[in-house]
Amino acid sequence: MIQLSDHFTFGRLLRFTLPSIVMMVFTSVYGVVDGFFVSNFAGKTPFAAVNFIMPFLMILGAFGFMIGAGGSALIAKTLGEGNAQKAKELFSLFVYVTLICGVIIAVLGIVFIRPITIMLGADESMVEDCVLYGRIILIALPMFMLQNEFQTFFVVAEKPNLGLMVTIAAGVTNMVLDGVFVGALGMGLVGAASATAVSQFVGGIAPVIYFLRPNGSLLRMGKTAFDIRALTKACSNGVSELLSNVSMSIVSMLYNYQLMKYAGEDGVAAYGVLMYVNFIFFAIFIGYSVGSAPIIGFDHGAKNYDELKNIRKKSIAIIAVLSLCMFALAELSAKPLADLFVGYDASLNALTLRGFLICSFMFIFAGISVFGSSFFTALGNGLVSAVIAFLRTMVFQIAAVLVLPLMLKMDGIWLSIVVAEAMSAMITVVFLLAERKRYNY
Repeated sequence: MIQLSDHFTFGRLLRFTLPSIVMMVFTSVYGVVDGFFVSNFAGKTPFAAVNFIMPFLMILGAFGFMIGAGGSALIAKTLGEGNAQKAKELFSLFVYVTLICGVIIAVLGIVFIRPITIMLGADESMVEDCVLYGRIILIALPMFMLQNEFQTFFVVAEKPNLGLMVTIAAGVTNMVLDGVFVGALGMGLVGAASATAVSQFVGGIAPVIYFLRPNGSLLRMGKTAFDIRALTKACSNGVSELLSNVSMSIVSMLYNYQLMKYAGEDGVAAYGVLMYVNFIFFAIFIGYSVGSAPIIGFDHGAKNYDELKNIRKKSIAIIAVLSLCMFALAELSAKPLADLFVGYDASLNALTLRGFLICSFMFIFAGISVFGSSFFTALGNGLVSAVIAFLRTMVFQIAAVLVLPLMLKMDGIWLSIVVAEAMSAMITVVFLLAERKRYNY
């Protein structure tokens, strides 16, 4: 078994992070299957409605990522310092707080989703579908937040393979129920939302059952004390992940607004296809970052600077190779993927394909920003991580999507993602170089 305290070669590092990569990819894949069934069995208006409301739902679920990312870094550091009991208490605290927050946020979301949908600028034909889909998904929000959180906690517990099994179980549940509810029974949007909600219950409850029982991992849920200092530290450290997810969702809302302006419902549907596929490709970068973060946090806590430097060098090399592979794969798969999702509509298909071919260039630059933000979170520097995340989305992407369409129309919307990722990559490299002496990596 590979342990956090080991020396990592390329092979060992890839073996340790592979379950996290596959886990994130699989999570994205079953989201794509959801989109496929809605688009092909319910039609492009419900499909556009799902993609329109999804960024708002992702903002709410992102609180689980915040506590999971920030909390896992603190737990890994505590384990590196040799205090296993304290690590278990912190782990329990973070899970309980996430569950309570999830229930509160879900209730508020269900109550206010209609005015929020209207405020976001949904077309009148889309509002009812947005509200219907959103309310069903929000019922499972606490479980979705726990599922997001446990993706990082399983890695810290040195059980990434178990985390992968839980994700696969949730994903298979979603895909099978999509086929039954939407494909066989013709339940449309209600069926797709119900399939997703049930799968999130599977993904959230299964880890709770595992960690409540005696197990062979480094962590177990049990008694804890309310430690406001630790909770504040976890949230402030993980705020970059929250900010990154919230920012991406806000940017998606802005993209939807611009697309409605320049291309109408077809633009939102085309962007939805791109986002589904981007989820899979970005999941590889995110999965690697999530998988390597506990190693970085452990070595930082143990003051093992040689190994920290080793992880940083190898990670950048791996990210560079992955970036080139993602770009090539995106270009090659653009047409078949466009045909798969929207082959039933020629003009929508052409719009989607054009967007694919332009947006694919962003994968050359995106990986280093995703890793850089996670790297600084693992080191306990939530500020730098948050700055990278904030600049990448709230500054570069918003500026690009507002300015470039004025000159290039629709092509400007697609190109804005590429420009923003390139600028973000440059900023990330600057931070990695500037903070090297401080953390001895």
